[in-house]
Amino acid sequence: MGETATATLFTPLTLRGRTLRNRVVISPMCQHAGRNGHATDWHLVHYGKFVLGGAGLVFTESTAIASDSRVGIDDLGIWSDDHIPGLKRLADFAHANGGLMGVQIAHSGRKAFSQPLWHGGQALSAAEIEAAGIAWRRVGPSAIAAGPEWGVPQALSADEIAEIVAQHVDAARRADAADMDAIELHYGHGYLVASFLSPIANQRQDAYGGTLENRMRLAVEIAAAVRAVWPADKPLFARLSCVDGAEGGWGMDDTVVLAARLKAVGVDVIDCSSGGLSEETRRSNVPRGFGFQVPFAARVRAEVGVPTQAVGLITSPAQAEEIVARGQADLVAIGRAALQDPYWPAAARRALTGEAGYTLWPERHAAWLDKREPVLRRLIAEQE
Repeated sequence: MGETATATLFTPLTLRGRTLRNRVVISPMCQHAGRNGHATDWHLVHYGKFVLGGAGLVFTESTAIASDSRVGIDDLGIWSDDHIPGLKRLADFAHANGGLMGVQIAHSGRKAFSQPLWHGGQALSAAEIEAAGIAWRRVGPSAIAAGPEWGVPQALSADEIAEIVAQHVDAARRADAADMDAIELHYGHGYLVASFLSPIANQRQDAYGGTLENRMRLAVEIAAAVRAVWPADKPLFARLSCVDGAEGGWGMDDTVVLAARLKAVGVDVIDCSSGGLSEETRRSNVPRGFGFQVPFAARVRAEVGVPTQAVGLITSPAQAEEIVARGQADLVAIGRAALQDPYWPAAARRALTGEAGYTLWPERHAAWLDKREPVLRRLIAEQE
């Protein structure tokens, strides 16, 4: 193909002691395939194909820090040491095949226990959850529901908030024991921490409510506590809904302030998403289109001086390359495109640079097929 082109998307990026082979990250995507929080063969195949496809970093789905904090009944969990072997199996496979594995840890708060998205993603009823034999509750900063079908959550006490911080710390320790390379704190999409950030969902009158500083307190405390136990050579991400989609709710000016606080306590990357505060704002009020959340990542990167990750309808190699090359974000997270083609990173590298990609079986197989193509074409022509 002649002289090889260069692509910023396929330059390595070092975050603390971990070097991503490129800037492509697989975004967390709920699989609803766990068994009481345990990873199954489904997860090994699901995440493994993205590793083989050449992504720089693969994140698990939202992984619950407590049994009653799951987004869905069948989500992954990290609330028990028993979950470590299954997660380590994923990390071991990634490391054996040139990749890195991260885990997104979360508490779903007042939006706990929903249907799989392909069944509508609606809140499960108390009867449906109890039929599964799970002790459960929905909690939040205040007794304000995320929507009529979710029911009114229990407002957390100060002691219960401290327990949730401790659960994040325990989850981080387990993630390290599972040899995960990165943690992402899920502070978006209307889940527990996002509800504390919101002036609509959070009507507290104590140290965790009222002013912006108070509403950010839980997010900063969790990040600082996790950073204290998470190894210094491993990066820490935080996903934010940069705008939560609610009128008078959390906005970009707030996000810039929070991103600076998180950077100060050791968060290395801000993952810039949006929407989800309530059922009515599952999607943000930002017009949706290709790369519609990229401006959030660009502003945080420029004003806070922290690496950012862009996510949301990033689908083509040229689009991803432009985002990174123009300095709008340091990383791009893909979801839909990866589900359609798990080898998207390898294909994108070939498209952008002309290089064969990574020294993985799919690439070696593709190179072999390229050499065989003239023979195959001749045989087909003879049959016709």
